Amino acid sequence: MADSGKTLILTGASRGIGHATVKRFGAAGWRIITVSRHPFSEDCPWEHGEEDHVQLDLSRQETIQEGIASLKSKLPDGRLDALINNAGISPKGPDGGRLSTMNTAPEDWYSVFNVNLFAPVWLARGLFDELKAAKGAVVNVTSIAGSRVHPFAGSAYSTSKAALAALTREMAADLGPHGIRVNAIAPGEIDTAILSPGTEKMIEDIPLHRLGRPEEVAATIYFLCSPQASYVTGAEVHINGGQHV
Repeated sequence: MADSGKTLILTGASRGIGHATVKRFGAAGWRIITVSRHPFSEDCPWEHGEEDHVQLDLSRQETIQEGIASLKSKLPDGRLDALINNAGISPKGPDGGRLSTMNTAPEDWYSVFNVNLFAPVWLARGLFDELKAAKGAVVNVTSIAGSRVHPFAGSAYSTSKAALAALTREMAADLGPHGIRVNAIAPGEIDTAILSPGTEKMIEDIPLHRLGRPEEVAATIYFLCSPQASYVTGAEVHINGGQHV
């Protein structure tokens, strides 16, 4: 319990990378406040999970502003050590296929950018005082799809993640003078339940010749929120087995 007393707010906690992140920070003694558009799931077996969960639709700015008030109420000491913007959506076509620039509906573009790009801005702005008080850290979860055309990730998702990488640099410049560090991680093909069929064929093009594990991503997030990364800000860390090279 090396970090007992520290608090994390995490969006998109219920599966995959988010679930592994809760386990990693929880093992170190952090209190984790989760955010999701769904009620707390019984599949998330962490202590105090239900009472430290805020149900919030990140696709709508007005609900985010209401949700920030709920999040602040769970921070009675006015301090927040880390904000991890992990929630992301990537709509698919009727047959489950990739949506391109030519067939993504306007409403899908708006929803994807609201969740994947704008929500991290509104949350960081709304929780600025608490992050400043703790000299906290922000970690944005981008994607390898933000830097190349991906066979499964749709155009709206990919461009939103590219924009989130740029936003990370902007936030690092804006928040750094207040002692808040802002970094991003860019996962590649991670072995989770939401992998698209056919992902296993991509392994031969990954230098390490395997999929990544959620706990490997969580470990990197933890490092970026730790004192060991105290001089790291504005960075985007690739976690993809060398797939980006």
